[in-house]
Amino acid sequence: MRENVDIENVVIVGSGPAGYTAALYTARADLNPLVIEGFAWGGLLQQTTDVENYPGYPQGVMGPQMMQDLRDQAERFGTRFITDDATKIELSSENGGTHVVTVGGEEIRTRAVILAMGAEPKKLGVPGEDELSARGVSYCATCDAAFFRDADTIVVGGGDTAMEDATFLSKFAGKVNIVHRRPEFRASAIMLDRARASENIELVTPYVVQRFEPGENGSLGRAILENTEDGSTKEIPVTGAFVAIGHEPNSHLVQGQVDTDEDGYVLVDGRSTRTKLPGVFAAGDLTDRVYRQAVTAAGTGCMAALDAEAYLRDTPIDAEAHWEPDPKKVEAAAESAAHST
Repeated sequence: MRENVDIENVVIVGSGPAGYTAALYTARADLNPLVIEGFAWGGLLQQTTDVENYPGYPQGVMGPQMMQDLRDQAERFGTRFITDDATKIELSSENGGTHVVTVGGEEIRTRAVILAMGAEPKKLGVPGEDELSARGVSYCATCDAAFFRDADTIVVGGGDTAMEDATFLSKFAGKVNIVHRRPEFRASAIMLDRARASENIELVTPYVVQRFEPGENGSLGRAILENTEDGSTKEIPVTGAFVAIGHEPNSHLVQGQVDTDEDGYVLVDGRSTRTKLPGVFAAGDLTDRVYRQAVTAAGTGCMAALDAEAYLRDTPIDAEAHWEPDPKKVEAAAESAAHST
């Protein structure tokens, strides 16, 4: 819960490994952080089953449990949480200025903001995809390939990510089918050549996934494909399907305020987490179009916290840049006070 705080030191927008790690570090620095963690707190790992590649969990851990652990650790050192979604972010361009994050109609003023809203994988939008997510349908080959040792699998996509995922997956799976809607691929020649050189990778074109269907155990059992040229269909028995058609960063609340690339990923200064605006930092998958791992997100969350701490230490509050109260709210408060006397 929030107490009577005129202006926050730091507000962290978003949760997941980046947001919760930033909260842990800023809390231990006595900055009394406030996390706007969202209704879907914990990010994509809340939708993940086994996590076996995060340090410190030798036996693996369920994604939701891992997020609860990170949240509990941040809370232990005094982090406060609002389990609601930010609806508006107004960022100041003044050094020492005040930023405003709106949540549920409340304007929260803060000296520093850490953006950790993450990114969402693009989905195919076909029947069975959501129902079989984490039960055979995955969006991260690096995360889940080891669960499909000697299995028949597909990778959906035609870009470098799809080729990279298929090549990585081929080290574990018995067979990898790369399904793409056109005979031509967007992938670079070198990535495509690597995929073609793997004995257990087959290119399946020109097809799209029509639907996913469960097997006898309730997990993914087969993919129904449709030929984009003649409309015919065929069935491929698979227990693993990896969708590799891109991600969408959740940067819509700050578009036009901070610099982003052509796909909406927030740009930071060199190896730091600083954006072009003073007191505004970005971490996690919101800035990362390459790695997108829980451990790398946590690392940048740590970096953002240290960058924010240094900014707050070295930057005095600019009195002229302070957020001015809403005159309507001031008037309403005065009227309320008058009626109560």
